[in-house]
Amino acid sequence: MFRTLSNFRRLIRAGWVLSRHDALIPREFAHLLPAPVRLLGRLSRIGARGRGLRPGERLAKALAGQGPAYVKFGQLLATRPDIVGFEMANDLGTLQDRMPPFPTDQAKAEIARALGRPVEDIFAEFSEPIAAASVAQVHRARLKDGGEVAVKVLRPRIEQKARQDFRAFLLGARLLEKFFKTVRRMEPIKFIRTLSEAAEVELDLRIEAGSASELMENLRETPEIRVPDVIWDLSARRVLTIEWINGTPVSDTAALDARGIDRPALARLVLQTFLTQALEHGFFHADMHQGNLLIDEKSRLVLIDFGIMGRLDEEARRVFAEIIYGFIRRDYRAAAKAHFDAGYVPAHYNMEAFATALRAVGEPIFGRTAEKMDMSRVLQQLFDVTDVFDMHLRPELVLLQRTMVVVEGVSRILDPQINLWETAEPVVKEYIAARVGPRAILGNAKKSGEAALHLLEAFPQFAAAAEEAAEQILNGGVNLSDDTVDRLADALRGRRRRKSDAPSAA
Repeated sequence: MFRTLSNFRRLIRAGWVLSRHDALIPREFAHLLPAPVRLLGRLSRIGARGRGLRPGERLAKALAGQGPAYVKFGQLLATRPDIVGFEMANDLGTLQDRMPPFPTDQAKAEIARALGRPVEDIFAEFSEPIAAASVAQVHRARLKDGGEVAVKVLRPRIEQKARQDFRAFLLGARLLEKFFKTVRRMEPIKFIRTLSEAAEVELDLRIEAGSASELMENLRETPEIRVPDVIWDLSARRVLTIEWINGTPVSDTAALDARGIDRPALARLVLQTFLTQALEHGFFHADMHQGNLLIDEKSRLVLIDFGIMGRLDEEARRVFAEIIYGFIRRDYRAAAKAHFDAGYVPAHYNMEAFATALRAVGEPIFGRTAEKMDMSRVLQQLFDVTDVFDMHLRPELVLLQRTMVVVEGVSRILDPQINLWETAEPVVKEYIAARVGPRAILGNAKKSGEAALHLLEAFPQFAAAAEEAAEQILNGGVNLSDDTVDRLADALRGRRRRKSDAPSAA
């Protein structure tokens, strides 16, 4: 009971702040709601700020002052344009995750508690916070052996505070589902639970360490890319220690020019690196904005901050590649077929009609440079098409598309003349050739041939074991001995059963 009352208080406080920014019941959406709610909305907007701003901008401003869980809520909403639309997702994407730092002494205490020894025993130097966000802050430090590291520390009691706020969100979602039928199909309870699970992952820095390590392993053979080393001995659930890398932020184009960095080449590298992560490895950095990209002293692209990552299974990668390749070749029927084959579009719809809808999206932008196209608008059009055709949207593909918009924006700043389709084509074409095209068919045929040969080689042993089993069934029922079962299993694996008294190899 007391927890419920506390959740109600949190909801009321949040509702008041949202209403002050016209973000509780935005006027732009009031016509979709029942009359009593529209009246409540008009009352809540009396004296509201930000009248000249878009709904997403107002929501971002309201959430920014509400604490860590609300900031994280806004950031996670920004990754779901399928729910809030691309305009609002883009506006929420600008939500600045900046908070005043907590005292360094508290950070040292958290580190000592997590690692089991005082900070002074670990580091020769430990700086004041160099960056602070809603969930954690970062310190620069020097190890006893002279190596420089970045130390990320969670805020004190952040887990408890976030869980309390998400419980309040869940209460609000239950009330919405109970009293508003029009809201039920959006499944707000399920959505809040999904966001809560995503936030829980971000509150365990061991997961982020694992993500950094996996990405480094995947990109190890790409010399133009660098991912910081994780210092595993100095990392735990609430502390992450990684290699410190000095570099020029990709956002500082003047500094890049002063260093003689080839910006068009860098723009291509950023886009192709993202596509390689997604297609070749099925694991991608889902927060590749300018602040998370550096250029080191050897002109390598450095990726940092691995709190938000995306993962695609083989089917999703294949479908994504076929869709992109269809747009690159202007083969909209092939792109449509990829959607239908994957079951994303219900089978009762006409594939040719869907292909025509995709053509209406693709043709106006084909061959255009980045400065002459708005990728976020293009993807909004795609979502409009999917809505018309009742297309099933997979969250991981939505996150992928959202990240594409961010990456395209970075590439466009580096080189406004970049042609996105031409840049993407070699990566997509290589994936198609290796996984979908003739080369893949030959590879699969080889594997199938090897499997068939394996079966043929195993057949004599299998036949002998089966004959013995048949005799036992005829003579005494179906009571198979352990010896017979073992022989059948070994024959199926294609290897002769070794006698227990067989001599070992010298």
